[in-house]
Amino acid sequence: MARKNRTRRVRGVRSLAGQVFALQVLVVVLLVLAAVLALVLESQRASNTEVRNRSIAVAESFANGPGTAAALRAPDPTAVLEPRAEAARIGAGVDFIVVINPQGIRLTHPEPALIGKPFQGDYQPALQGRTVVQRIGSPIGELVQAVVPLRDTDGTIVGAVSAGVTVSRATSVVDRQLPLVLGTAAGALVLATVGTALAVRRLRRQTHGLAPAEMTRMYEHHDAVLHAVREGVLIIGPEKRGIGPERRGSGGERHRADTLLLANDEARRLLGLSAEAEGRPVGELDLDPSVAELLGSGRPVSDEVAVSKGRPLLVNVRATDLAGGPPGSVVTLRDSTELQAAVARADAAGRRLTLLYDASVAIGTTLDVARTAEELAEVAVPRFADQVSVDLAETVLAGAEPVPQDSLRMRRVARVGSPTDGFYPVGEAITVRPGSPQGRSLSSGEAVLDADLASSPDWQAQDSARSAAMLAAGVHSVIRVPLRGRGVQLGIAKFWRAGGSPRFEPEDLSLAEELAARAAVCIDNARRYTREHAMAVTLQRSLLPQGLPEQTALLVASRYLPAQAGVGGDWFDLIPLPGSRVALVVGDVVGHGLHAAATMGRLRTAVHNFAMLDLAPDELLGHLDELVARLDQEQRQEPGGSQAVTGAGCLIAVYDPVSRECVLARAGHPPPALVGPDGSVEFPEVPAGPPLGVGGLPFVSARLRPAEGTLLVLYTDGLLEDRDRDLDSGLDSGLDLLRRSLQQERGHDPERTCDGVLADLLPARPVDDVALLVARTRVLPPDRVARWSVEKDPAAVGEVRAAVSRQLDRWGLTEQAFVTELVLSELLTNAIRYAAEPITVRLLFDRVLTCEVSDASSTAPHLRYAAETDEGGRGLFLVAQLAERWGTRYTRTGKVIWAEQELD
Repeated sequence: MARKNRTRRVRGVRSLAGQVFALQVLVVVLLVLAAVLALVLESQRASNTEVRNRSIAVAESFANGPGTAAALRAPDPTAVLEPRAEAARIGAGVDFIVVINPQGIRLTHPEPALIGKPFQGDYQPALQGRTVVQRIGSPIGELVQAVVPLRDTDGTIVGAVSAGVTVSRATSVVDRQLPLVLGTAAGALVLATVGTALAVRRLRRQTHGLAPAEMTRMYEHHDAVLHAVREGVLIIGPEKRGIGPERRGSGGERHRADTLLLANDEARRLLGLSAEAEGRPVGELDLDPSVAELLGSGRPVSDEVAVSKGRPLLVNVRATDLAGGPPGSVVTLRDSTELQAAVARADAAGRRLTLLYDASVAIGTTLDVARTAEELAEVAVPRFADQVSVDLAETVLAGAEPVPQDSLRMRRVARVGSPTDGFYPVGEAITVRPGSPQGRSLSSGEAVLDADLASSPDWQAQDSARSAAMLAAGVHSVIRVPLRGRGVQLGIAKFWRAGGSPRFEPEDLSLAEELAARAAVCIDNARRYTREHAMAVTLQRSLLPQGLPEQTALLVASRYLPAQAGVGGDWFDLIPLPGSRVALVVGDVVGHGLHAAATMGRLRTAVHNFAMLDLAPDELLGHLDELVARLDQEQRQEPGGSQAVTGAGCLIAVYDPVSRECVLARAGHPPPALVGPDGSVEFPEVPAGPPLGVGGLPFVSARLRPAEGTLLVLYTDGLLEDRDRDLDSGLDSGLDLLRRSLQQERGHDPERTCDGVLADLLPARPVDDVALLVARTRVLPPDRVARWSVEKDPAAVGEVRAAVSRQLDRWGLTEQAFVTELVLSELLTNAIRYAAEPITVRLLFDRVLTCEVSDASSTAPHLRYAAETDEGGRGLFLVAQLAERWGTRYTRTGKVIWAEQELD
């Protein structure tokens, strides 16, 4: 029981009522103590002031009294002044009156023993005419004294008078008043304590004994919930008033049932209520009639629409006295326009997500740096910005990785939208100032919003003329986002808004950064591809002919265009052959990349080697087919080797300027085109062999005899495939497009023909590489060719030698006669001795002097090195030593042994 009472006492002290009681008592005690202290201090202050004033008045009265100054001139001033001073002291109620001569000696004093002694205190100011009040110690105790000058009748200061009162006498007055003050304070304390106890008793009933922390926490929770909800909350009910009868309570007090008791912040905003609205009747709140009717009716309402201040509201009304609560009702309000705004925000978020999705699909469709930048601009205009410009470091366009200083040297690579006034055009170089907003954005790597360009002097300082033109065109805000891919600063994208478009806001930064981040990755991919593509193209070009060899049979022009998607295996070649003949080669390796380029180099080398054997085109393709099959087998056997070589195409044409005969063969390759001297275009029927490496079918050659000046056009399939047309699909096929291009008048100039065909048939970004070879045929003049038929008789050798010598003299080649006769003698003697008829000798005067001996035998001589004791076997050795080149080629009727000599 005792523990329970102790707990109750502790809880009573902790309750709000108990703490209020203790606080009130403490406050009253403090107030009483303060009042007592103030009264005591005030009494002391008043006493001290009264003592000071009295001392000064007594001293001045005595000093100015008649005869006081004259007494100082008497033989015994003390005898004259002492009785008068004592009488004045007793009459004035002070403790002493002392007369002081100029030397500071007391002439009067209540204590006779102190007369004639030096005055205690500062009397010098009095001798100078000033009044002094001092608090000092003396033989009669601590005292307050006033010292005034003593003047003679002529105003001369002849001494001083001091009067004062002891401190103990001054405080005795306060001591006499203190009991009355303390009694009054005790009475006030008792009355205040009784009043506080009565007030606390009622407070305890109202707070239910809750502690202050509990009440504070409960209030904070209720207040936080009330003002944090996104719904307006009103409490309407009766309020006790002295007037305005509406209902009468049990105690006879009057109530109003439609008084606004409470409104949270949201309700005030929705209804436009003032700060003084609480406590006023609903009818006096200046509400719309429909809202006032709902609030004042007290009837239950669920989601009824009422219009307030032009804003549709959803109103709910519930009574508060259903469960025994106080009378009244609770009203909740919701702004349906904000629901619509929320829906609009959701729609905006959806549009942003759609834009980001579209950007992920539209950006990066190619591996071209400039095109990727254009795709970023195209996807953002007009859904996000009115104008988008993209500037990239110049090193990025070349595929290199930029260094920090490169970020200040930009080039405009994309610009989409309007207006265009003042904007740098695409392709123009831009030098960024380090202190400009763009320079700061690049250095920090963060997106920067400039919502008011008109008030941005740093931006205008970058190019004052252009910025003025842009402002005049209505451009008002911009977001600058650095383009960073894998930690590399690539450039900057700028999103502009102009005219009536809303200014950019901070929440637009995240969308701009997301768009720029996606584009930056794609641009960096394109940059890496550009670098690797350039390396592959360099490799491929190093494998292609660096220049066309000199020859007189054809006037040749060539073109090679690498694909945008990757390096391919297309190649072309021009190979001079013996007898002033020339081989034209165009080929295409399957696939793209370094593997295709390397394979192309191997095939081109093989074609050169086979051509040096002077094989016919169909035979050369047969050997090349076997080589490709072997390479493909080796490739498949290598670890990770999956790129096949099979499927390569090749077209070979061998042109003889003496006979005007052109022998062609093709393997899986488009047919050549011939443009006659009259401008007619035809695609000759060259039997189509299978692609190289497939095998199974022989290659068949075709023989043509084009007129002099005919254009031979050889090309790879990339010239036609980009048109998405079948090579044999009729009037609108790729071959017909090529025919139409070749039919245009270009003067049979191979260079102009190459340029015109590429311009007519190729798009801006070809998807496959293209090799094009255009050759105009020439004919070796008949006077540069000499021919003799030789009988199979050793005696005929001398006659032929003599005829050859005469022909060389006619050509002006007398210096070559000796070597030519030796070479001819050896070749012709071997043919007569070992070969079959017919035997023919031919001389060709071209860039080189060619001596040919043909026969009907297919047996070729072999060079051997004779021993010192051998009598023969040195003929071909001498031919090899004297001629620049020599060799054998087989014909349909036999063979030809030839030797060439260089001409100065």
